[in-house]
Amino acid sequence: MESKKLAVLTTCGSMEEAERVARHLLTRRVAACVNIVPGVRSLYWWKDELEEAQEFLLIAKTRPDRLAELEAELKAVHSYTTPEVIALPVEQGSAEYLAWLDRELDARRD
Repeated sequence: MESKKLAVLTTCGSMEEAERVARHLLTRRVAACVNIVPGVRSLYWWKDELEEAQEFLLIAKTRPDRLAELEAELKAVHSYTTPEVIALPVEQGSAEYLAWLDRELDARRD
């Protein structure tokens, strides 16, 4: 089934922060599901220095109409000055899963 959904990537510096950020996005209903992938080794430029860090990758599933709100919520609770926000289109998926995602994103917010 064709999809109008997104997988949004971000990283956190600790499992505690990753869980806190994931729960916040879910509670605000800007994501229907957030996977936390431990053990990510990141190398990147920051302030003209090559940096290296052990991070936790978050993959948040949402829709394009909720992306701006997800980004705002993420920035409000994230410890990084410039948190990663990369949205990848979900081209296809199972009808049941995509319908579930829509139901959760449309549910009443706390």
